[in-house]
Amino acid sequence: MKLPQNEQVPGVLAIDAGNSKTDVALVGLDGSVLGTARGGGYQPHRTGARQAIEGLTPLVESVARQAGLTRGGVLTTRVSACMANVDLPIEEQRIHAAIAARPWGLTAGVVNDTFGLLRAGTDGPRGVAVVCGAGINCVGLLPDGRTARFPALGVLTGDWGGGGGMASEAMWHAARAEDGRGEPTALSAAIGEYFGLAGANAVAEAIHLGQLEEDRLHELVRVLFSTAEAGDPTALKLIDRQADEITRLAFVVMRKLNMLDEPTPVILGGGVLAARQPLLIDNVKSRLAVAAPLAEPRIVIAPPVLGAALLGLDHLDAKPEAHQRLRAAYPTIPANDGRPEYPSQMGQPA
Repeated sequence: MKLPQNEQVPGVLAIDAGNSKTDVALVGLDGSVLGTARGGGYQPHRTGARQAIEGLTPLVESVARQAGLTRGGVLTTRVSACMANVDLPIEEQRIHAAIAARPWGLTAGVVNDTFGLLRAGTDGPRGVAVVCGAGINCVGLLPDGRTARFPALGVLTGDWGGGGGMASEAMWHAARAEDGRGEPTALSAAIGEYFGLAGANAVAEAIHLGQLEEDRLHELVRVLFSTAEAGDPTALKLIDRQADEITRLAFVVMRKLNMLDEPTPVILGGGVLAARQPLLIDNVKSRLAVAAPLAEPRIVIAPPVLGAALLGLDHLDAKPEAHQRLRAAYPTIPANDGRPEYPSQMGQPA
């Protein structure tokens, strides 16, 4: 492929924009990482496409400075953007237009961030990916370009789970247990103890009064798992429900793409799955073994921006060595729970 010559650096500006964080990387055509930057969450459905992309500008400027580039001219050859909250064709079009209007790349590609996870965990355009992070989503892809996916618009389109959903459900059960409307659960005391308050209802009041940031509710996922590990029936049921939802998503996509009769990689990623909690992972494995015996679950805990960069290199027909160099650029970093969060390998058996 003959590359245009008027970009500052031939290569890829990779963007992974999630609900809770955004990663940007500038990658050379040889797979070398020239700059990286991380920012906050990305929510174009609330701020609008233009403003959401504008919020990425400081991150792009940061990676450009790290690469020793100055302003002026197009930054690189390809912008490869894998974005959360880009679930409908019209949303892809809006974000693509907003990115194309900036001097970041000669061309641009915009897809849902779950496709980035899928690419990070596979060596080819075939498989299923389920992301369970702040939210939850699933996509499937075949070599001929056919895809299967969900609207992923939350409760309105039948979605359940992810860190946000699990935390909200934990609060719901805990609050009802406290006031007598629900079954007793250790979650009420555990949630209060985590935030240094009397219980779940005290936490709810603190959020309502602005004394506690609502964004901190996602931290309750770790409380949910620790309470489940102690044997609390309500917490265990919530984790079982999440495992069931993950399996249902993967199974439906495999059925739509006629993947059930042959070995198929099922890539599992996002913060909730990347934590590798046995109560969840073992449950998902067991359910998949029954629903889709030929599914090959892999946990991918590399940063999703890797998938975005790989997609960009694919578009530029980069050499295999470039893909290998790029994967090697993301070494293992210990996670908060002591498990590896960002391994250099593309995926690990679940």
